[in-house]
Amino acid sequence: MATSRPALIALTALAPISWGTTYYVTTEFLPPDRPLFTGLMRALPAGLLLLALARVLPRGAWWWRSAVLGALNIGAFFPLLFLAAYRLPGGLAAVVGSIGPLFVVGLSALLLSQRPTARALLTGAVAAFGVSLVVLKAVGSLDALGVLAAFASAASMSTGTVLTKKWGRPEGAGPTALAGWQLTVGGLLIAPVAFLAEGTPPALDARAIGGYLYLALAGTAVAYWLWFRGIGRLTATQVTFLIPLSPLTAAVVGWAALAESLTPVQVAGMVLALGATVAGQLVPSGSGGVVRSFSSAEKNARKDSKDVTGPALRR
Repeated sequence: MATSRPALIALTALAPISWGTTYYVTTEFLPPDRPLFTGLMRALPAGLLLLALARVLPRGAWWWRSAVLGALNIGAFFPLLFLAAYRLPGGLAAVVGSIGPLFVVGLSALLLSQRPTARALLTGAVAAFGVSLVVLKAVGSLDALGVLAAFASAASMSTGTVLTKKWGRPEGAGPTALAGWQLTVGGLLIAPVAFLAEGTPPALDARAIGGYLYLALAGTAVAYWLWFRGIGRLTATQVTFLIPLSPLTAAVVGWAALAESLTPVQVAGMVLALGATVAGQLVPSGSGGVVRSFSSAEKNARKDSKDVTGPALRR
């Protein structure tokens, strides 16, 4: 059944909204100082679940493509994300990550031969300015490693988003399979590093188990299915401009559940970020080169995937 463009955008937006709750769950429910183990528990169970539902494995070039995408979107992104979440206030960690649209605009020019439009550059600049306004509150006490991790996580996922758009999907594989491949690969990449760096898994109480279940199911399996579905039908720029919804959600959750204060300057920054999110969706579908250039790239990628991979392997 066809989905209207506004409905598709709204459904895709549920992914970053759910990710915005990650910071609250991490700090309030999960064992402290275990970012790698947390990334592993979020990725691998969700990936295996989606693989079981899709019953499709990669084939041919999609083995290495899945490995690359899994490393960028999951294997590197999750540990960096949780490192930032542990070392920074929840809203701040998420807001720093919202610079992803600027990364995507630049990477789209390099990898998709899409010339950055004035609207995309202006909208990205407004989003970045909104980020800076929210960060101002904590300028005197920022954790340098946490900020670096947040920036690196945004760059990693932005690269994965653009490559996902460039390569499309192989014949016979839907967003469930694509998300399952990447989450499984990413989880397997995180596992040995987690055990080497953090040792044996910590003891988990009911609160921690509930937190991990929420992150693995709602915040990962469902969210990444929606995200990759959106990437397949919207432009990479449109999708990535939904990312500011994550810091907005994190800030609202922090204010409502943790009694974190918000200054007028921070509120103004959040309004700018929300405005950038809305403006990022106003790409004319029938004019300009944005939608056409992305559609062409995706069609070429799908044609290439048919030639290389053949029918998807089912089990």
